Amino acid sequence: MAVKYNQWKALLAMSKASLIGIVRSPSAVIFSLGFPLVFILVFGFIGDNGISVKVGVDAATDTSSYLYKQLVSEKSLKLISGQPAAEMEDDLKKGHITAIIRITSHPAQGNAPACDVKVRTSTAAADKISLFKTILTGIIYKADDVYYPRGSVAKLEPVEVLPGRRYRTIDFILPGLLSFSLLSAAVFSTAFLFFSLRQTLVLKRFFATPISRLNIVLGEALARLVFQVAGAVIIIAIGYFAFGFTLVHGWSTFFEMLVLTAFGVIVFMGFGFVVSGIANSESTIPPIANVITLPQFLLAGTFVAVDAFPSWLQPVCRIMPLTYLNDAFRKIAFEGQHLWNVGLELGVLTLWGVIIYIVAVKVFRWE
Repeated sequence: MAVKYNQWKALLAMSKASLIGIVRSPSAVIFSLGFPLVFILVFGFIGDNGISVKVGVDAATDTSSYLYKQLVSEKSLKLISGQPAAEMEDDLKKGHITAIIRITSHPAQGNAPACDVKVRTSTAAADKISLFKTILTGIIYKADDVYYPRGSVAKLEPVEVLPGRRYRTIDFILPGLLSFSLLSAAVFSTAFLFFSLRQTLVLKRFFATPISRLNIVLGEALARLVFQVAGAVIIIAIGYFAFGFTLVHGWSTFFEMLVLTAFGVIVFMGFGFVVSGIANSESTIPPIANVITLPQFLLAGTFVAVDAFPSWLQPVCRIMPLTYLNDAFRKIAFEGQHLWNVGLELGVLTLWGVIIYIVAVKVFRWE
């Protein structure tokens, strides 16, 4: 009596073999985990130091003065001293420093310190000189309030502080990098894999077995899905434990991000199927894949919010599927929303998935 062929076991066997191949592939590991982790480490160590204004200190400055000590304590300023005057002048003209300051003290008037302040800048530092002037003016006004108290036309009541979450750099960067790693890995690995299987006639040999064509695709897809979800676990864990990445609801938020990761991989693999179907040679895969991935890397809010782009460019950004995956990750991780609250993002991704898989079916070639 003939034993019925088990399609389920065949699918799992293909998935296992493919997963082992992915793990053993240096390029797959580097692109899926290496690059995102490097970027996360870089941005994580940069942290939220904000804007830093470099200011040169003239050699004639009285560094024992009250004003100088206040400037030193200002975290947003980086005072540079001990540099030759000619070199500091050259840095000022090139925009390497925002200004050169000289503080000259005078005999104190009563108990109040007195000094003259001279600031020199250049047109090369036009983007930060206003910020430095605001900081300097604020320090002087604060000193005036201490030593020369005066009346005011208004009384400022204590500022009301509401509880909230601080939005760190890592909270913006990590979801973007996670999304892009899913896109690039799904597109490139899927395209190269199926093109290679077709060229080496492996797919043709599969046809000689009882395994169905659908299970061939599902087996390879399942392997990539498992690998990318495992990679997402590593990326999120490093972001959370090393840099304080926000997971509002803890474990539930974490698992929802993994579900969203799996959904994103499934959608983005459709692009890989399209690329493998229209590529005529292995050398044409990277250019075609880059046409899909690179614009989204730059314009879909990976490093810079979409709102920061010119208004005429934002509609283009809002068409891209990666934009909606980025938004969904950030809303779930930081804002505390759930999968059922990001219906717009999931709907757009689903629409992209339907369109791209229709195209994939039309262009995909088995032989």
